[in-house]
Amino acid sequence: MATFMAKKGAVEQKWYVVDADGKVLGRLAARVATILQGKHKPIYTPHVDTGDFVVVVNADKVKVTGKKLAQRKYYRYSNYPGGLKTFVMGDLQKKHPDRIVRLAVRRMLPQTGLGKRMYEKLKVYAGPDHPHKAQQPAALAV
Repeated sequence: MATFMAKKGAVEQKWYVVDADGKVLGRLAARVATILQGKHKPIYTPHVDTGDFVVVVNADKVKVTGKKLAQRKYYRYSNYPGGLKTFVMGDLQKKHPDRIVRLAVRRMLPQTGLGKRMYEKLKVYAGPDHPHKAQQPAALAV
């Protein structure tokens, strides 16, 4: 018996659409990260991108529990002295609601080149519309 290893060009990738309206951010991000990595498939191979494309809509209506909107901070550093910028989750949700979902999913993916390619298959939109209707994405329950 030989262990099956997926090849790079032989993986069939599907498209899924997820409605984030009323969903808890962490649970949504964990499920989306699993789909992007391909861990839901029996052909999952750790060193090959076997994941699918995921389109997240209504990212502005995602829920967070506790006091995270006021207390959770995001940091960005420009590599210059004094270049540290701090953002509170509530302010970031008002200005760029898609970034909260993107950051949550990004941090659940591997921090490697393969993880970067997985992250590129994530499409997040604040409203209910998306330009990926031609790919005929299937609805994914989270």
